[in-house]
Amino acid sequence: QEKENLKEVYASSLHPNAPYLRRGVVVPRVFEGMCTGRVITMTYLPGPKFEEEAREQLALLGIDTKRGMRAVVQEAHHDHGNGNATNTTTNGNAVVGNNELAMSPSSAENASSSWKDTLARTAGNRISVDAMFSIVRFARRVVLCSTAATVRSIRAASFLPIVPSEWIVWAEERQNAILRAERWGWTEEAVATLLDVHGYQILNQGCFNADPHPGNILVVQDENNPSKQPKIGLIDYGQVKRLTTEERVKIANLILSIADKESDEAIANNFRILGIKTKTDSTKFLAEFGRLMFGSFEAKHLDHSWHRELHERDRVLYFPNELSMVYRTALLLRGLAMSLQFNPSVGEAWRHHALETIRL
Repeated sequence: QEKENLKEVYASSLHPNAPYLRRGVVVPRVFEGMCTGRVITMTYLPGPKFEEEAREQLALLGIDTKRGMRAVVQEAHHDHGNGNATNTTTNGNAVVGNNELAMSPSSAENASSSWKDTLARTAGNRISVDAMFSIVRFARRVVLCSTAATVRSIRAASFLPIVPSEWIVWAEERQNAILRAERWGWTEEAVATLLDVHGYQILNQGCFNADPHPGNILVVQDENNPSKQPKIGLIDYGQVKRLTTEERVKIANLILSIADKESDEAIANNFRILGIKTKTDSTKFLAEFGRLMFGSFEAKHLDHSWHRELHERDRVLYFPNELSMVYRTALLLRGLAMSLQFNPSVGEAWRHHALETIRL
């Protein structure tokens, strides 16, 4: 099935209206005659996984990535207001677990406050999340440019006998800092590209990879020109979800109401049309839940009491199956963005795709 999934996505990537070509995104082509029942033969995409690029950038901030980038991404999203993934009942209906929207009251009260939580709450009361992330990115850029400049200086003077060998070894170990400094800004563009392409897959095509973690994303480099901005390669289509036209239109309406910052009533009604069921059918709860899922992250989301109050207002009893994997995809992409100190609104990134879908 993965082979057929990949063939379908590859074919859709060639459409002139698709964002792949203009965004520099490549999907492997399947060579049908060279495949077997166990092996899929496809185009080779040269370059490291995106998780390696992200790991190097996070290392500049002193963030431990030894547990793997998937864990970092999930933790980043959890730390900024989201919990576990959706559960599934035995009859296949997707149900949001107790911690999906927010921490349970007991766990929030008993959780020990780490220095990160304390700092985040203190800063969040004074400046916006975007401002905090901008400060962190600026600090990261200063460190990277400083490292690159030092490496250049050591390499230029390496022939002199007065340069310690330890310095030369240090510079050799960090020589990729020069390339990353030259490619500064590409990471933010890459995040925006990933959101755009997956929005197209979900809303325009109704066939999307529901597991876009950093290990399934490649940084495809030009081997003849390493300093050239790389392309993005998308691999591993074992977890592909398909949506009907009706489902896509319903999801598009929800996305559009969030992106356009419509009223609580409008967002809640679009959620209800998708079939979500809650204990009290609270309009406020549904609207805030939708914004939390597909909007940008706000300072109030750093406060566990906000989640606890929302959780006490209402509780999800049934979460529509067609939306569960869309939410999972958005969660992974936004978690990746936030781990890199970017705060995108999924709704705004997908707005133009939602409009195209509604006009079908």
